Amino acid sequence: MVKVEAFRTLALSFPEVVELPHFHLISFRINKKIFTTLSEKDQRAMVQLSLIDQSVFCAFDPSIIYPVPGAWGKKGATYFELTKIKKAMLKDALSLAYCRVAPKALGHKLKR
Repeated sequence: MVKVEAFRTLALSFPEVVELPHFHLISFRINKKIFTTLSEKDQRAMVQLSLIDQSVFCAFDPSIIYPVPGAWGKKGATYFELTKIKKAMLKDALSLAYCRVAPKALGHKLKR
């Protein structure tokens, strides 16, 4: 289980990430690009993954990790239920999402 504040801390732990509102959600961005959002009310995060990474994470347990319904999900937007997910797995997903949108120099620092 990952509490909302723990999620926020984890998302902000990546270099140069900023937290900004995004409609009724909280977004976490690098260079103005969203890599994850948080719904405090639903205790759910959306993590923007590649389609391959999405399929791997969703195979773990589709009641905990599943594509966002509609077109966004078909592009890799993936829901993570914070009340049911383990922190280590969420951290792995956030790292992948961050590296997809971060400048290469910052992404390479993480992979080391």
